[in-house]
Amino acid sequence: MDLKTPLYDCHVRAEGKMVPYAGYLLPVQYKSGVIAEHMAVRNKAGLFDVSHMGEVILKGKDALNYIQMLVTNDCSQMKDGQVRYSPMCNDEGGVIDDLLIYRINEEEYLIIVNASNRQKDLDWIKRHISGDIELVDISDDMALLALQGPNSTAILERLTNVEKLPVKYYTFKENVDVSGISCMISKTGYTGEEGYELCCKNSDAVRLWELLLSEGSDYGLIPCGLGARDTLRLEAGMPLYGHEMDETISPIEAGLGFAVKLKKEEDFIGKKGIIDRGTPTKTRIGIKITGRGIAREACPVYYGDKEIGRTTSGTHSPYLGYPIAMALIDMDGLDDNINNIATKLEVDVRGRRINAEIVALPFYKR
Repeated sequence: MDLKTPLYDCHVRAEGKMVPYAGYLLPVQYKSGVIAEHMAVRNKAGLFDVSHMGEVILKGKDALNYIQMLVTNDCSQMKDGQVRYSPMCNDEGGVIDDLLIYRINEEEYLIIVNASNRQKDLDWIKRHISGDIELVDISDDMALLALQGPNSTAILERLTNVEKLPVKYYTFKENVDVSGISCMISKTGYTGEEGYELCCKNSDAVRLWELLLSEGSDYGLIPCGLGARDTLRLEAGMPLYGHEMDETISPIEAGLGFAVKLKKEEDFIGKKGIIDRGTPTKTRIGIKITGRGIAREACPVYYGDKEIGRTTSGTHSPYLGYPIAMALIDMDGLDDNINNIATKLEVDVRGRRINAEIVALPFYKR
């Protein structure tokens, strides 16, 4: 049976179209529609319920050493209040999940995992845990709201002291008083836009949701669903687990080499697997559809007469006004210029090849 977030009744009252996703019932869109929600985030502000995400606390004297072994990125120089993105790999160098790591202090970290991978991630973390570490799954006790868009700071200023808000991207503040609700607020998001994510107790979630929508109405804030979240992250060139990465794809192949620190002092799970793969033969690219049609997931991609890969995500871009896609392509045996911007391709959409070209990622950057 699908679970419900603390905000389920709010979504139903707002006429959200509820669908099963990652084990939860969540709104895919509201009556305003995906395009209106998408453009609200780009131009004004949108509010998302992301309470389905998993939250895990790791604490103890060996917490940092363990995290260094667990993830590909280097967390050794993190300061209190910083957030870091990192893949977590299996022994073969494939991606088990991509995580956000919050440093509360030297001996305590919050890790946010994808909802669809929550149990798998917990099992993996428990299987490899050692030393003086306590693991606490707080997922069922916490709600997570994403306030995204250029007006997000102005909205929060109505509800809290602006000096209490995190300023730099990928930082957070604990125990921020938002009209009497204690929140952890991070300068993070999955839209490519200015914004925040607010974590609070389940019991405070409905009041926080309603406060934000009420105070944000003058700034164009509307509730947004899964549909807009996906189109926004795709425009921003952000990978989604199960699409641009999985347990067979290395983070380097997925275009996440910036978060793989092979030279960090500590060894990490998957390092040998990544090295043993040698020079990557696959790469993630951005594609602009120049012909007529929209490429979705798993469409074959052609360079001349040769099939070189498949799309991993695709949609019509509401902001840019044309169809876009990301794809994993095989570099082996292809011309050196295959990854060059404006290289002409074709994408097979339901048995019909349509014209396309390689473009730089991200498709959209504020």
